[in-house]
Amino acid sequence: MATDPSRRPPTIDATAAARWCRLAPADGSPWLHEEIGRRMEDRLQWIKAQPRTWADWAPLRSGLEAHELVARRYKDAASFVIEPEPGLAAATGQALSAPWWSARRWQAGKARFDAPPEDGVDLLWANMSLHMAADPEALISHWHKLVATDGFLMFSCLGPDTVRELRALHARLGWPAAGHEFTDMHDWGDMLVHAGFAEPVMDMERIVLTWATPEAALAELRTLGRNLHPARFAALRGKAWHQSLKKALPELAPAEEGGGRIALTFEVIYGHAFKPAPRVSLSAESAVSLREMRSMLQRGRPGA
Repeated sequence: MATDPSRRPPTIDATAAARWCRLAPADGSPWLHEEIGRRMEDRLQWIKAQPRTWADWAPLRSGLEAHELVARRYKDAASFVIEPEPGLAAATGQALSAPWWSARRWQAGKARFDAPPEDGVDLLWANMSLHMAADPEALISHWHKLVATDGFLMFSCLGPDTVRELRALHARLGWPAAGHEFTDMHDWGDMLVHAGFAEPVMDMERIVLTWATPEAALAELRTLGRNLHPARFAALRGKAWHQSLKKALPELAPAEEGGGRIALTFEVIYGHAFKPAPRVSLSAESAVSLREMRSMLQRGRPGA
């Protein structure tokens, strides 16, 4: 279980993680996040449940185009946007507001920015956020509270093999870690169950991206995240180090097609899990939330 200290999520610098979450993307959602969101949205065709309400977690960085895809699939469902960073709420609202002349006004439901229903939403969509959370177990528990009984969570994140070439480069040159370690998909499944979700289904794929120059590779990597490893290099890097990195990338992370191109691997994890009806072990004195009691009363006797 994820609660076993030997299998807890890798340590992340919480201050650095918070700083990253507050940073608004300069040019919209990263291309990779949008592509992963598109692939995750395609997986919705295999889920029979038809949400009446759904919410998108932090879509400004996670995928604005992916948000539109889900909204079109469930155009009759009430759509909520949850932006956990107050400082990004205005930018998110502006990005998702369709102008009066846009076809988006009738192709998909209008996004709402008020609080989601007290009883939760039928679908919580969380694309490419979990691997950058300082306390992912707490985040999953929070997501559990946002999902309605019999609703489901759909999420994606990066896995341990992500930028393995860059990690190997840093190790070979004796540099501190290139980034924090990402969690294995089996551990994510354990955490989902521990948080109260049921029937977690996990799968994984590897995507290899290539660039013509080190400058292009590093520029795109900056849009995808930051090094949140607690033992990362503590000061600013100099020009000499930067030149060494650009020289080493084509040599130690070459693309198959050659020509000096650079290739980096991204392990992408997809997961979904349902929220079952609450089951409470009754004792002489039991504490049950009003929301849980309402759900149990709708289904029958507690613990049945």
